[in-house]
Amino acid sequence: MAACRMSEILHHHTPVLLNETVQNLIVSPQGTYIDATFGRGSHSRAILDRLNAQGRLIAFDKDPEAVAYAKQYFTDSRFTIVQRSFAHMQQYLQEQNLIGSVHGVLFDLGVSSPQLDNPERGFSFARDGKLDMRMDTTQGIDASTWLAEVDEEELANVLWQYGEEKFSRRIARAIVTTRSETPIQTTAQLADLIVRAMPKMKGKWEKHPATRSFQAIRIAINQELTELQQALDQALTILMIGGRLLAISFHSLEDRIVKQFIKQHEKGEELPRGLPVKGSVFNAKLKALGKPIKPGLQEIHQNPRARSAILRIAEKLS
Repeated sequence: MAACRMSEILHHHTPVLLNETVQNLIVSPQGTYIDATFGRGSHSRAILDRLNAQGRLIAFDKDPEAVAYAKQYFTDSRFTIVQRSFAHMQQYLQEQNLIGSVHGVLFDLGVSSPQLDNPERGFSFARDGKLDMRMDTTQGIDASTWLAEVDEEELANVLWQYGEEKFSRRIARAIVTTRSETPIQTTAQLADLIVRAMPKMKGKWEKHPATRSFQAIRIAINQELTELQQALDQALTILMIGGRLLAISFHSLEDRIVKQFIKQHEKGEELPRGLPVKGSVFNAKLKALGKPIKPGLQEIHQNPRARSAILRIAEKLS
């Protein structure tokens, strides 16, 4: 218990929709649960508090810092941390003979507060730091290297598709022009470049002009949307019938994927016309539970990062 209190002091993190998430996730206190995005363990800690001695929690995270934190501060025998992307959790659970035996899977998508707050990780332009943006710092190329190599048209498409940035082509052109003269290596460099590329406007920006571009670049180099789709498919496989799938999203691209996934598997199989079947779904695999849940005004006031969060819940039917 002392270790948990110390960990909260060292890495303060306010989880979004914590009570709503845990209440809807835990269908059995002796069950097996997956925290697919450990972060700094705020959800994991709350889940463990709801489990009895037979319960089990397996957490995944590809960030080495998150895994090191879990190993230091989570010594509960019911808890296991695995360093890998949630897009590869099925392989691990197959090795543990847990396919079809999991009671609940939780995704808390996006970047964790410790990642955002550490300037050396390069996720935020709030403070200058190395332009990295990798969630797993041991693999892949960092954002600085990607920006030095990416084709202008591909870059513009990434900014448009993943950041919904309407000035994507202007920004892509500015990045390509700048990199031909000097490497783009820090978050401040990139943010300033994006601001200069934007058209002049009167009044204040609703949000910092670099917000959408930083999001888009991060999603691209971490393959976040591709991995999310893969992970949702795997979650459906590993869940037991009656198990719960929960996903907290922070922007429309993630939420759209989760929403469409649930809707697709609620619909069931398409039947040929003319069959004497009507009024029921054939072989549906999921059922959405209730309406999407959003934070209340009090939570948003206490934690402004919660303002865009949305929680979707589904139950496995077959």
